[in-house]
Amino acid sequence: MTQALYRKWRPRKWEQVIAQDHVVKTLRNAIQADKVGHAYLFSGPRGTGKTTTARLLAKAVNCLAPELADRPCDECKNCTAVNEGRYLDLIEIDAASNTSVEDIRELRDKINFSPSDGKYKVYIIDEVHMLSTAAFNALLKTLEEPPAHAIFILATTEVHKIPATVLSRCQRHEFRRIPVMDIVETLKGLCKEENIEADEEALILIARQSTGAMRDGISLLDQLASTGERITLELAQLVLGTATNQLVVELINAIQTRDTAQGLEVIHRALDGGSDPRQYARQVVEYLRGLLLIRMGNDKQVDATKESKDLMRQHSQTVETGVLLEWIRLFNEAINDLRTSWQPSMALEMAFAKAVGEDGEVQVQEHRPQKAAPVKSIETQPKPAARPAEKAAAAEPSKTDQQPEELKPAKAQTGGDSVTTQTIKENWNTIRAEVKRQRSQTEALLNSQKLVQVKDGALILGFASEVLKSKMELAENLEVTREAISMILKVDLPIICMVVNGKMTSSNVDLDVDADGIVGTALNLGGKLRRE
Repeated sequence: MTQALYRKWRPRKWEQVIAQDHVVKTLRNAIQADKVGHAYLFSGPRGTGKTTTARLLAKAVNCLAPELADRPCDECKNCTAVNEGRYLDLIEIDAASNTSVEDIRELRDKINFSPSDGKYKVYIIDEVHMLSTAAFNALLKTLEEPPAHAIFILATTEVHKIPATVLSRCQRHEFRRIPVMDIVETLKGLCKEENIEADEEALILIARQSTGAMRDGISLLDQLASTGERITLELAQLVLGTATNQLVVELINAIQTRDTAQGLEVIHRALDGGSDPRQYARQVVEYLRGLLLIRMGNDKQVDATKESKDLMRQHSQTVETGVLLEWIRLFNEAINDLRTSWQPSMALEMAFAKAVGEDGEVQVQEHRPQKAAPVKSIETQPKPAARPAEKAAAAEPSKTDQQPEELKPAKAQTGGDSVTTQTIKENWNTIRAEVKRQRSQTEALLNSQKLVQVKDGALILGFASEVLKSKMELAENLEVTREAISMILKVDLPIICMVVNGKMTSSNVDLDVDADGIVGTALNLGGKLRRE
């Protein structure tokens, strides 16, 4: 039976460990100084070298090389025995299948026996977080006071599940995800040794698919090499079920232009072409993450060609950071939703619909030059076509258009005097429902208000804190609320936000009363105004 590539090319010396220099340097110094600890905890993502490093440490402490700095030499009989899996003093335990307290008690009973060949008996417990609570308790005393000839190396991908009592008894080493280009360089060397023909673009795709796990990257290469063909980008995309980068770019274009028909067509084209829905969603998230990094000035962290980066810069200049974050959240949630969805494309379609603003929650900036003034958001609800008379009126700018809408005085509004507080209250639930349909965040703010009152042709909204007040005063929140009121009551009301304290509500507050004064304090304590 042919040996898997990831097993065949497992590192046998310290120099061969990839991208974990911070761990290797510490362990090599401990070997050289002959100050090896009795218990280690290796934690980190899968496929980053935890078990491999544990085996190297086991080889090093039992290596027969005369110079400590040369251990492991990978040539002596002990090193050879470890490589061939027949070294009796290296005991590897899979905690996932040996979780009970009886398994740990059996280990504890045997640990006192002296090593057969080497200086140390090394116990590697993989996926140690799978042990039961009773098993951890049984292991504690042995970890704290092991025999002089015993070394424990615990490995886990979920360090948060390890009891603090165990963590405190181990030297902890955190393994990191391996950078894409480090994986690519390793795969290139492996291809050369194995006579595998592969294009660099295909290797980059494999490296990205492995998400920082070297073992996954080598396994994917092994899978593609079994086709017997030259590994091209097209072959890699076909076998791994990934969409072309162009389909991701087209989807982002459709979101920015709010072209729903084109966006849905792109999604179905990707899935009909054999792309895995979850993988396609991951690629969209990765692309959006690249836009976010570029927008925040971290383009060096984006792994892409020069042409791709230029396109990403253009995209990043047309979208606000907050909108990008929302898009990333939507498609990231789609990745999880696709696990349980009966319809492969449903979660992607829902994420796309929300991203283009069909629910009114996301707004996209118009494309403007980078040095231009702040870009005005496109309204999430399309306006009806203007009539000829309206077009003529729009040709001449009015005075009211020359200042921000929320700062216009009450005199500039029409119909404000015909609306009373009672009218607003009677229609408040309807107004909130319309606001929620357009922007749920704004409706949540309206739900937290403590005061609704019409005074001097303006709508007064009172909030319990300055934070809520400042959030409500954002232009998009004021605009959505005013549009809802205009739609329902056929009147344009300016909105003024204020902070009201304690028990000051619309039933007992007078806007002429200072909230921080004596009367305001009395109202906060539960008092009421009595009119004479």
